[in-house]
Amino acid sequence: MRFERQITRGLKPGIVLLILLLVSPAEAQEAESDDQSLAQAASDPTASLMNVQLSDWYTANYWNLPDKSANQFVIRTAYPFAWGKTKHIMRLTVPFVTHHPALSSGLSDITLFDLMVFDKSWGRWGVGPVALLPTGGSNRGAEKWGLGPAVGFVMAKPKLIFGIFNQNIFTVAGDDDRPDVNVSIIQPIVNRQLGGGWAVGSSEMSVTYNWDTSAWSSLPLGASILKMTKPGGIPVQWSFQYEYNFADDQVVAKNLFRFTAKLLFPTK
Repeated sequence: MRFERQITRGLKPGIVLLILLLVSPAEAQEAESDDQSLAQAASDPTASLMNVQLSDWYTANYWNLPDKSANQFVIRTAYPFAWGKTKHIMRLTVPFVTHHPALSSGLSDITLFDLMVFDKSWGRWGVGPVALLPTGGSNRGAEKWGLGPAVGFVMAKPKLIFGIFNQNIFTVAGDDDRPDVNVSIIQPIVNRQLGGGWAVGSSEMSVTYNWDTSAWSSLPLGASILKMTKPGGIPVQWSFQYEYNFADDQVVAKNLFRFTAKLLFPTK
């Protein structure tokens, strides 16, 4: 049985909730005084903001596979830099399977993109390459090298950002005996600041179209709640996300939860 290679998700939710409860009121008040743009930039994939994101993704159940769940721990880093007069954002996503009904535990396939970012009066937009690296081997990965374009834009209003981010990955090399990876991923971006360090918005919602099957392999609808704090003087955005996947004709995640701590390193 072929499982969707966007691997599995998971966490122990109590860990994040416990940390949130331990954050002192004084630290919360300090986070509330942070610049509004920092809180918005933390939810914007085109923002020139260095950060390290630690996430646990938990798949509570699957379509067409009863009584099974899965876990994945994901490390994601974003590094802004300039090449000449052009701003860039490089983002690396490193997933680790911790539990899966068919796969062994360990490193899965890594994705990497480099966006050239252009600031505008209404917000910003970016374009650049995205790559799939076959680091998961034969059990946890596609065993394919992938490459394609990424493009996105974000419009910014007071306390509100919204936009779209699109990644396209097409097989360029790899094991001929394995299925190709030819997908387009669309991610809507919505984030509304509520004050006091709190915000709500869309989840990652990676809507995925498979060009080989001419079908949507993922049709998630989800939301997130976020809280900005400053423990130890380092801005941290905590988030909880829930998604429901409406694509039900394959063995794919049905109910998905994400718990994330994003450490922010703004430059003055």
